[in-house]
Amino acid sequence: MNNDIIVAVSTPPGEGAVGIVRMSGNGAIEIADKIFLPYNKNLLLSERRNFSLNLGWILAAQGQRIDEVLMGIMRSPHSYTGEDVVEINCHGGSAALRACLQRCLDLGARLAEPGEFTKRAFLNDRLGLEQAEAVLDIIRAKTERGLQLAVNQLSGSSGRFIAELEDRLLGLNAMVDASLDFPDEVGDLDQEQARLILGETVDTIESWLEAARRAEIYREGIELAIVGKPNVGKSSLLNALSRKEKAIVTDIPGTTRDIVEEYINVRGIPVKLMDTAGIRSTEDLVEKIGVEKSRELIAQADLVVLVLDFAAGIAGEDMEIFHTIPAEKCLVLVNKEDIERKAISEEELAEKFSLAKVIRASVKEDYGLDELENAIEEMLLSGTQNDDGMEIMVNMRQKQALLKSRAFAENALQQVGQVPLDCLGVDIWGALECLGEISGKSLKEEVIDRIFHDFCIGK
Repeated sequence: MNNDIIVAVSTPPGEGAVGIVRMSGNGAIEIADKIFLPYNKNLLLSERRNFSLNLGWILAAQGQRIDEVLMGIMRSPHSYTGEDVVEINCHGGSAALRACLQRCLDLGARLAEPGEFTKRAFLNDRLGLEQAEAVLDIIRAKTERGLQLAVNQLSGSSGRFIAELEDRLLGLNAMVDASLDFPDEVGDLDQEQARLILGETVDTIESWLEAARRAEIYREGIELAIVGKPNVGKSSLLNALSRKEKAIVTDIPGTTRDIVEEYINVRGIPVKLMDTAGIRSTEDLVEKIGVEKSRELIAQADLVVLVLDFAAGIAGEDMEIFHTIPAEKCLVLVNKEDIERKAISEEELAEKFSLAKVIRASVKEDYGLDELENAIEEMLLSGTQNDDGMEIMVNMRQKQALLKSRAFAENALQQVGQVPLDCLGVDIWGALECLGEISGKSLKEEVIDRIFHDFCIGK
């Protein structure tokens, strides 16, 4: 591993109360000593206790004061990177941060690459690779639920699952090797035990993949399109769900001509709401383009809410739109439940939308919106089982490694008693190698570099 001292600004650009310059590597504290004038001049930074905050001034090369700062010291191995780390808490102006950063560079540190602090934490065995990747999930979390899943990952939940699987497969691999190398002393492989271990391994990986499918919804979120003919309450619904006056609402048909988007949190799931132009036949060129975009969004969205109007009844246009929406992603919301004289009967709804979830609502009275959110959550999580405590985040790289490991384990399970033991051992070891890709034990350096490239500089 490179032993350079690295430094970077770890706070976002722009003005703020505090900005942080982070420096890591053997010699980082000595560099900080050369640019820091503490109020208590009796001790050098290198002589101060670990995890201390020290008030003083950052000095320019000629000795003039640049900024008053708090200097934090974290010594190896008890730091984020596992190396000596200094965090300089400046005032949050860009000029002060740049000047402080430049002083560190002038004295021998180099600018950190994206994600290099977290990469060093991984290389110094402070974090497993799956924990390091969880740091990025924490930064990108859009909801509290997504944040909690990422924090569980950072705490090592998936690492424990991997360790259990590896121990199981290593034990089986030892049984195979013993039967190969010492057939007279050990005897033949216990095939029933081998099948049991491999079957449990396949089931555990499948449970993990199931938990991952569920967690992916909380991390990535979904796109939800609100569609219907003009003036049924689509824009009012978007405003009500987002608690904002995001879309223009009028009695004039065709007010919405382009896609209006807003992000909301539905039961911990990030949902991108898209209010669309009312779908109808029109000669207006601009509105016609909006209608075409609406039709495209029906195909693109993860879920579609078709809005009907109790006052207007169900027209041929409504049914034409309904039949363009795949049944597995369609919710029907009938608006204006609060009016007395309804033009839609319960029998008509049951007959025409028997395969769809129908919600009666009044956007004006804020009625039925909780039921809509419940239905959104239910539809998104249908087909995923409870995760049995496996509350984990799995990214695409980890998912592919799990799928490959499961394939090796399934193949080994089918081949027990059918192929020579050395061939069986190849599949068992293949399953282990794929699990090692998740923890980072069996990844090449260029793959590791690519993983950390997605991180921001300073992290």
